Amino acid sequence: MISQIEQKIAPYRDTLLHHPLYSEIKTPEHLRLFMEYHVFAVWDFMSLLKALQNNLTCTQVPWKPKGNPETRYLINEIVLAEETDINRAGKRQSHFEMYLDAMEKAGANTKEITGFLTQLETQEIEALLEESGLPSAVKKFLRFTFQTISEDKDHKIAAAFTFGREDLIPDMFSEIIKNIQQNFPQEDLTDFKYYFDRHIELDGDEHGPMALAMIEQLCGNDGAKWREVEHTVVASLQAREQLWEGVLSEILALQTA
Repeated sequence: MISQIEQKIAPYRDTLLHHPLYSEIKTPEHLRLFMEYHVFAVWDFMSLLKALQNNLTCTQVPWKPKGNPETRYLINEIVLAEETDINRAGKRQSHFEMYLDAMEKAGANTKEITGFLTQLETQEIEALLEESGLPSAVKKFLRFTFQTISEDKDHKIAAAFTFGREDLIPDMFSEIIKNIQQNFPQEDLTDFKYYFDRHIELDGDEHGPMALAMIEQLCGNDGAKWREVEHTVVASLQAREQLWEGVLSEILALQTA
């Protein structure tokens, strides 16, 4: 079933891997704009991950065994690296925090994302999205993620996480890094490149295969679940394309201003 889904989503995946956005990031201003959009995808990825951990393992007290031990292992291994990986300075840090540091080093604005997270301490995500001044492409992307989480179907959350993120990221990030290295050879983007390289390494070698195994364990021989997985994956890839289109439209507007 995995190979069948991969065949069906190939056109959507190909669109993302060859998106015109990457070649249009030509100036430091363009790169900062990209980072200011993309950081929300870096953040909400963690929400998909923690939703899976909450559903597939016991995160409450008193503890008791929950679910398939193999699935527990897979999700906990991914959480360990995403929340407490080694940064470029050799210290423990989440990938989200690494990205914030890379943004600050590149001169990108982190106030929108940090302010958004502060507001989430007192507001529900849906209400906050409704009233926030975030770009519409960011809002749509986040709404898709949190709508998927709110349905509370493990196989659908895992589908968005796996095919929309873990399985896609190595190839997509490789394209981004290739174009950025060509356009910014003089810029110090070491932290930014480290974040991407680390994701490419982990997702390609470890997390991607783990996430695919998790999908198989969650769906088994249930055809209805596999159909829902396919639908969720397509919607997830379309949501990412819409986010990229939002960044691209802003960059093109800057070029013609």
